[in-house]
Parts: sequence; structure tokens; C-alpha cells
Amino acid sequence: MERKQSKSRRRARLGLLLALPLLLAAAFFGYVSIYYRADARALAALESDGAVTVSRTDYGWRFDGPSESDALIFYPGGKVEARAYAPLLREIAAGEMDVCLVEMPFRLAVLAPNRADRVMAQEDYANWSIGGHSLGGAMAANYAASHGDRLRGLVLLAAYATRPLDPGLQVLVVVGSEDGVVNRAKLEAGMRYLPADARFVTIPGANHAQFGSYGPQRGDGEARISPEEQWARTATLLRELPAKAA
Repeated sequence: MERKQSKSRRRARLGLLLALPLLLAAAFFGYVSIYYRADARALAALESDGAVTVSRTDYGWRFDGPSESDALIFYPGGKVEARAYAPLLREIAAGEMDVCLVEMPFRLAVLAPNRADRVMAQEDYANWSIGGHSLGGAMAANYAASHGDRLRGLVLLAAYATRPLDPGLQVLVVVGSEDGVVNRAKLEAGMRYLPADARFVTIPGANHAQFGSYGPQRGDGEARISPEEQWARTATLLRELPAKAA
């Protein structure tokens, strides 16, 4: 009897071990299947016009404006559809910096933090910067910490660095005054990793979600400015980066 019970327990444990990967996979796919989707304004911003040509690439999208030498690689926020950032990136590209928007696996930059390598291998620009929003910004900062010799600038939108950055890197940190999502303690702690001349800018009335165009985000504050104004102000700040890095 004891031998039969022991054998049954072993079979039960084996069954559990075999089932565990399936349960973990189901939990993961359930987690990533719920995400913030690009809204109608974002999808409209993917259309080319006389100022910016938008093209689909194997890494995501390229926003080609008047710049011939400067480009920004952009990592989207966690669980946010990459296309949601099209309105902001179009604003940036219309100025003095083209933008390469990176589409991440399962919309999580943490799963492909070095995807900038693919972008640089395909596109021909003399001066590269990297940046991103929220989790995407944190992963962009990690990339910059290991590849500072390949970059001129780093742009963190509601994001922070967790590793020391090259002192010669031009760094811009932008956060909204009404942002209810970003961890303020970690944002402040991350300042010690930035170069001494890094710029930290708070946009009055801006919140977390309006750096993109995907609707309200859970836990966020209510913005006191329009999305269009937040995009315009952010783009203006980013356009100064190539000149400051030159």
C-alpha cells in the first residue's frame, strides 16, 4: 500500500513539473495580451506628408524629416503599442532629428534592450541618440550605459537611469508635473547616474500617458494641457539635442 501511495505521489509531482511550464506560459501570454493600443490620432500620424515620410521597416517605423545626419532611436513604454508614439515622433522628425521607432516583442523593451543595434546596422546617420518612454526609456538608458561610444544623446521621457552613463553623453530627462505613474523616488535616485550637465525638465500640466496617444493610463494624473501641446513641448526640447551634442 505504501509503495503504491509513494508511486502515486511521484506521478503527481511529475505531472505538476510537466504542467508548470504550460501554466507559466499561459500566465505570461495572459499578461502581455492586455496592453494600451494606439488611438485614431496615432494611426493618422503614420501617414506620410510633405514634411515627414513614414515608412515601415523590419525594426518598426522610420520618420524621415529634413535631417540628413541626426536620428533618434525610440523605445516605447511597457505594454504600449509602438504606433501610439507616432504623433510625438512626427513632431520631432519635422524638426532637426529623424526618428526610428522600435517595435518590441510583446510590447516590452526589457525583452530586446539591444534592438538599437539592428537599427544602426540598417540606417545611415552620422549622429545617433537613443531614448524612450517609461520602461522603454529605462531600457534605452541601459543601452546607452553600455554603448556610450556610439551615441551622442539620451532622452528619458518619464524614465530614469539605473547605471552610470558616459560623462560626455548629452542627456535630457522630461517628466510631466501631473505624472502619476513614474516612480518619483527612483527618478530622483537615478539622477546620480547622469552626467553633470544633464537637463531635467518638468512640463507643467503634462501627465504620463500623453507622451503617447493611447488614452488614459491606470494610476496616471489628469493632464492640464492637451496631448498636442505636450507633444509640441517635448519635441521642442528634443530638437535642441543634436546642436547641444555637436
